[in-house]
Amino acid sequence: KKKRERERMSGGDSWTTIESDPGVFTELIEQFGTKGVQVEEIYSLDSLSTLGAVDSVYGLIFLFKWNQETRDTREVDHSDPKVFFASQVVNNACATQALLSILLNRPEIELGDELDRFKAFTADFSPEMKGLAISNCESIRQAHNSFSRPEPFAMEDSRSAKPNQEVYHFISYVPIGENLYELDGLKQGPINLGPCSKSDWLDKVCPVIMQRIEQYSQNEIRFNLLALIKNKLDVCKTKLQELEAGEGMEVDGSDYRNQQIAQLKQEISMEEEKRSRWRDENIRRKHNYIPFLFNFLKILAEKKQLKSLIEKAQQLQHSS
Repeated sequence: KKKRERERMSGGDSWTTIESDPGVFTELIEQFGTKGVQVEEIYSLDSLSTLGAVDSVYGLIFLFKWNQETRDTREVDHSDPKVFFASQVVNNACATQALLSILLNRPEIELGDELDRFKAFTADFSPEMKGLAISNCESIRQAHNSFSRPEPFAMEDSRSAKPNQEVYHFISYVPIGENLYELDGLKQGPINLGPCSKSDWLDKVCPVIMQRIEQYSQNEIRFNLLALIKNKLDVCKTKLQELEAGEGMEVDGSDYRNQQIAQLKQEISMEEEKRSRWRDENIRRKHNYIPFLFNFLKILAEKKQLKSLIEKAQQLQHSS
């Protein structure tokens, strides 16, 4: 009865799955109204050092294959009231919850009016009530679902996991106060991973992630690690303005400064190109190609070409 009531309050399974992609997550954060941050994909734990200063990395998001049979004996820690932790009460919301777990636990981030109000409103809520508040926040849900892929047919329970279907899950790692936390909406609360500082938390989180990866077989390679960081474009433009402001002054090492200016301009150009690529990819993700495909198939059928193409495709499938 309690489960049915929770599903009714949360609006049911009304969240779509979204792709684990830095361009998707960055635009999703911008739709929340948050400024000055972006998401970067991490290809190896060794490459964390390439993200720049440690204080420019706000938290990490880890994607892995979820196994219901895995038992986690670690105790949860609710001792710090400053930690924002929300239970995941609806399917498919873990990507957005992982982002919010970092955004709402790093006070130096400019959240924007929407998330500022949400954080203040839910400050005294229990984890389950915070999860329900997320699921019932229309602006957050709409931003999340804006990345849903158009489907030709609305299949009943199509978004529910089947018994043998592989399910993937997002969790967050974030330094809060003087401790490093693992925030997983499917747990009963935050996992305190021990003391850390702003300068060493990345060094301390790497063994935790490696230990989780090692729990899987050697053939399992489907993991994804993303970092929430300061907006690279903003950082580079600020540094460039600072350097260019001293161009009319006699400064020792002006050749070195000129090299830095040239390097920053190149980095800005690369970042702008990446943002443009992300924007184009997100437009393609959201575009509904289904009417075009239906009409294309209809034209092929009218020209008596569809049947032969289907037979040819079937022959290729059988021969492969």
